[in-house]
Amino acid sequence: MKIRATATAIFVGAMMSSAAMAQTVGVSWSNFQEERWKTDEAAIKKALEAAGATYISADAQSSSSKQLSDVESLIAQGADALIILAQDTQAIGPAVAAAAAEGIPVVGYDRLIEDERAFYLTFDNIEVGRMQARAVLEAQPEGNYVMIKGSPTDPNADFLRGGQQEVLQEAIDSGKIKIVAEAYTDGWLPANAQRNMEQILTANDNDVDAVVASNDGTAGGVVAALTAQGMEGIPVSGQDADFAALNRVAKGTQTVSVWKDSRELGKAAAEIALKLAGGAKMGEIDGAEEWTSPAGTTLWAEFLNPIPITKDNLNVVVDAGWIDQDSLCQGVTAAVAPCN
Repeated sequence: MKIRATATAIFVGAMMSSAAMAQTVGVSWSNFQEERWKTDEAAIKKALEAAGATYISADAQSSSSKQLSDVESLIAQGADALIILAQDTQAIGPAVAAAAAEGIPVVGYDRLIEDERAFYLTFDNIEVGRMQARAVLEAQPEGNYVMIKGSPTDPNADFLRGGQQEVLQEAIDSGKIKIVAEAYTDGWLPANAQRNMEQILTANDNDVDAVVASNDGTAGGVVAALTAQGMEGIPVSGQDADFAALNRVAKGTQTVSVWKDSRELGKAAAEIALKLAGGAKMGEIDGAEEWTSPAGTTLWAEFLNPIPITKDNLNVVVDAGWIDQDSLCQGVTAAVAPCN
């Protein structure tokens, strides 16, 4: 009887393990226009496949209304957990409510969802903003500054801007630098950033000495506008370590790209989603901490650490296998390691 009971327990345990591995995780992307989301997706897929789980996804194509219907579709397809890169932190609320009504956990991916029912996973975006401003300030400690911000519907835009201001405030107060213009970039789109920068250059008769741009897409738009005016090479910041941006850093047309290894972020998101789907509480997630948003919402969150990449440490991203030497060094003529 004891042997039979033990065998039965093993069989039931195996069945439960098999059921856990059969989980389906739905991912709602705000858009797939930015290069980095492909890397995030690959990391999520890899982690889910390793756990025997199924990946399903939808692309909202920068539409907050489409994202709501996308989430409904993912729920209907049998998602046991959702990872949501919110197009609009406010508009996504009904989707979180719909998931909660079905008992489906939600991971707010990289962008804050102002809802205590969503686990917030991201990098420390305030520190990213500080890193951007430090690098630009070191390269250009005085002069006229332009702030090219992210999307007004993404809380990260203001987190970044807050971190940037912390670093620049002393230089502003002393009169060493002056912020002559700043603008949000609708949808984080490079074309919008380029248009904003063109208008700012015109309004200021090109009297601009540095640009703190909040990601690599907007930095690309800024560099295009500067290049058209023969101003390429003035300090410009970014983030995400997009290949084109790292190439600009090697060429000297971008000063810094803050690297947020999205392979680690994607892996963590998949693992957290599976744990929550398996019944774990948010507070039981490794690395989780209680965090209060600027709006006063207390939720569980995990923050990963970013790394600023400049011409002085480009070897870091090559050594990590993030980018190969040929892609990094294409068209680079300056003596920059690892291109020389």
